[in-house]
Amino acid sequence: MRLALAQMNTVVGDLDGNRARIVERLEEAREAGAELVLFPELAVTGYPPEDLLLRPGFLRAAAESLEAIAAETKGIAALVGAPHLDRDLFNACAVCVDGEVKAIYHKQFLPNYGVFDEDRYFQAGRELVLLRCGETLIGPTVCEDIWQPGPPATDLALAGAHVVANISASPFHLGKGAEREDMLATRARDNSCWIAFVNAVGAQDELIFDGHSLVLDEEGQIVARGPAFEEALLVVDVDATTAVSRRLRDARRRALARARRELPNPPVIEIPERSPAGTVEPILAATLDELEQMRRALELGLGDYVEKNGFHDVVLGISGGIDSALTAALAAETLGPVRVHCVSMPSRYSSDETRTDAKRVAESIGADYIEIPIEPIVESVGAALTTAFEGTEPGVAEENIQARVRGLLVMALSNKFGWLALATGNKSELSVGYATLYGDMAGGFALLKDVYKTDVFRLARHLNERAGREVIPESIIDRAPSAELRADQRDEDSLPPYSELDRVLEAYVELDESLEELASNGFDPGVVERAVALIDRAEYKRRQAPPGVKLRPKAFGRDRRIPITNRWRG
Repeated sequence: MRLALAQMNTVVGDLDGNRARIVERLEEAREAGAELVLFPELAVTGYPPEDLLLRPGFLRAAAESLEAIAAETKGIAALVGAPHLDRDLFNACAVCVDGEVKAIYHKQFLPNYGVFDEDRYFQAGRELVLLRCGETLIGPTVCEDIWQPGPPATDLALAGAHVVANISASPFHLGKGAEREDMLATRARDNSCWIAFVNAVGAQDELIFDGHSLVLDEEGQIVARGPAFEEALLVVDVDATTAVSRRLRDARRRALARARRELPNPPVIEIPERSPAGTVEPILAATLDELEQMRRALELGLGDYVEKNGFHDVVLGISGGIDSALTAALAAETLGPVRVHCVSMPSRYSSDETRTDAKRVAESIGADYIEIPIEPIVESVGAALTTAFEGTEPGVAEENIQARVRGLLVMALSNKFGWLALATGNKSELSVGYATLYGDMAGGFALLKDVYKTDVFRLARHLNERAGREVIPESIIDRAPSAELRADQRDEDSLPPYSELDRVLEAYVELDESLEELASNGFDPGVVERAVALIDRAEYKRRQAPPGVKLRPKAFGRDRRIPITNRWRG
């Protein structure tokens, strides 16, 4: 049979727009001769709809939209992700055939870890469904169902399924594509069946969906692979006889069947057999290395956040440092330079070199450049605080006035012209609180929120290598990082070297290693003690940080939920 996998970018809550996108892909699949087309998990509503699922009116509208989609399935079948309210609410895969919804499969495994919170919204399903197209049997599943090593995939295989179809919205983190490929290959081999996995693509707030849809044969070999970070329609011819042949040779499946008192016997839905002429050459997109995954995810995350939330331009403070330079370069590549506004806000501590480099970055990427010296404003704020600060020594509070003046100016431009303000801080700074609340943390979107400082340098060099020129001047990459809020300031005056700090941050923040484990794993005790104290102390700042692209298995926010009021130090 001929399958089509519609790797598509939906918008949460845009029921009309999502329906139009689904119907358009449905027609493309029909023209390609497909007999069955797969759409991602909750494609009708977008994923994740979160507390929209608690609104009955939203659920009614989603059901109506699904019926309208089903009406378009004349001569073709579709598996469509949608919420389904039937005494309780389910995360469902609707089987749409011949103009109507013929059956509903309910997701059985509801993830409730990391960014997932499906137990809050859904009841778990229990029943299976099979589709028959000619001699081929297809068993639908939804996302987490396929990550489980047993049922429902094993039950579908025992019921005779030659293909396990999985509609998914599987969020991205670095290396996730390879993890999924390994897992799906194991499922295919263990169940002696083909796997058709369609994934969403696009960004939703902080989450990235990377596509990377796959079709694997019963040996676990990849037959088709969708591109990462872009929409695509994969069309693949599936030969069910290869699964039958493997099952005849594989005694393990018979042993499993004998061990079951009763074999699964789900209802079978007939879908039209079109017998398309000829064969198709499936897409086999190349995989991406880590730096390209980072770049593509950051650009997709920014682009979708801007477009889906109705912004046109972005504005950011540009200091001549590497974080703002990288943010500006990625923004220009994503949106086009005419939509990027770089604001240089030098103070008395800004060096000639950084002021020059700030302008050079804007010129290099072709962005708008605005210079607003902040010294007169800083002096006026200082004068207003003279009495209140009397008898105290100048310190961090005075330094942070500069950062907060810059935040005020960026937000004023954002407010005046409707530009989205981009915060430019990185994960290393956010981890240890080396950022000014209501200052450089001000903004609507923090592009580098989940990018360590060491990776900022790697990405900057990567952009230059891709472009074959200095998009980001080498002088910026080579300069020691500095906030330039006091004379001769360097980041490493206040922090351990980033090469050491980032290793500790990854172990403590992402892997949850204890102080004892960190010490036994060979980390410098002085760096560990300093870093952990700073991380724990800065939790209140992170709660007030803007959203940003999630790149790693555990990002700040939904992934890592540490109490602000907390005396545990271990």
